Amino acid sequence: MSVPLVALVGRPNVGKSTLFNRLVGKRKAIEEKMPGITRDRLYGRTNWLNRDFIVIDTGGLTFPAGEKLEMQVQKQALLALEESTVIVFLVDGREGLTPLDEEIADLLRRQRKPVVLTVNKIENPAQGFAEFYKLGLGDPLPVSAAHGLSIGELLDKVLSFFPPRDEQELQAEEAIRIAVVGRPNVGKSSLINTLLGEERVIVSRVSGTTRDAIDTPLEQGDEKYIFIDTAGIRRKSKVIENVEYYSVLRSLKAIDDADLALLLLEAPEGVTEQDQRIAGYILESGKALIIALHKWDLIQRFGQKGPERDVISNTREALKFASFAPLVPTSVYATRRLKKLFTLFPEVYANYSRRISTSLLNHLLGEAQSMNPLPTVKGRKGRIYYWTQSSTKPPTFVLFVNDPKLIHFSYLRYLENRLREAFDFEGTTLRLLLRARHRRRGEK
Repeated sequence: MSVPLVALVGRPNVGKSTLFNRLVGKRKAIEEKMPGITRDRLYGRTNWLNRDFIVIDTGGLTFPAGEKLEMQVQKQALLALEESTVIVFLVDGREGLTPLDEEIADLLRRQRKPVVLTVNKIENPAQGFAEFYKLGLGDPLPVSAAHGLSIGELLDKVLSFFPPRDEQELQAEEAIRIAVVGRPNVGKSSLINTLLGEERVIVSRVSGTTRDAIDTPLEQGDEKYIFIDTAGIRRKSKVIENVEYYSVLRSLKAIDDADLALLLLEAPEGVTEQDQRIAGYILESGKALIIALHKWDLIQRFGQKGPERDVISNTREALKFASFAPLVPTSVYATRRLKKLFTLFPEVYANYSRRISTSLLNHLLGEAQSMNPLPTVKGRKGRIYYWTQSSTKPPTFVLFVNDPKLIHFSYLRYLENRLREAFDFEGTTLRLLLRARHRRRGEK
């Protein structure tokens, strides 16, 4: 990737997520006093002195001997080191130098990359931190991520290791942000790893392994994507841990920040009530939507077309309020099916960004009202004078009428259907808004 990457590493609970949030400018990483909260690589784009770069938060390095999940956390952190342009090694100024810090320092020296040794939690200039010189990584830089102290000095030092600006490719094209969402353990992380062609996200049968919303960039042909793997969204009554509660909020926020949501359903289980809630939230957020019937290989084991047709038909019926969304059977064991997704992503995004001229819209409105005139309500007749598209992402149309109360929602649904028949809006929600406008004297 041409944009520089800065990896934040260190042992657990030294303040990496706090520093990440400070650098990115939003509370994107989960902050808890419990060590081990950040498990996967968490990406965030930021800017300093007109230089764009990406910050990677990582799970705390512990060098475990046996626990499989902990070993995967270490693997993710090591992958972040391999990707990075500059490494920010965070240590705890309150606790002082530890043997684990020394072990991490040995690892970082072998990376042969610039390392900025950063002593966190230094709120008082009188606090001593000279012991960190023993790590042999240059002058320690004291900061306080929680209070924002000396963050500018840290960023100046990080930028000093970036390649010259003329060597950095400028990526002017906008990437399509895709949030991969669904219930816990439906296969989101496995699907993303298959799409990316590498183990970019931790995969575990333990429900709730993914806790943060993880941004992962990918280039496919001429298209640029950012995939966001999200924590499984549970019903509120099922959310107990604080961490899981925050994770659900991150997943919903990931939907809000995305252009397109890829909703994964578990094909053998069928559509659940929670699946319907998640789909409803995506529509309320005004996002484009593609529905993936995941683990399709389990359906195909029957060897007959009947069960396949039943699953598709039942899914369409259960999600009929999202009938505009493409429905794609997927499986990590049949990559040919995933090629359909890479065809749909740019097509649906183009529909999500589509703009229709006012003249075409009003020609369509005239035809629609001729075929199906507005009814009279209590002796009064609703009138739609004209409509225009006010914005995209999602396509939003403003209808200027004599009285919004006289325009029933069923007529708006009729107009939405006419829009979809006339123009290609597959995969995207549409918004129709009513505005009162009194006819001026002499106006037809």
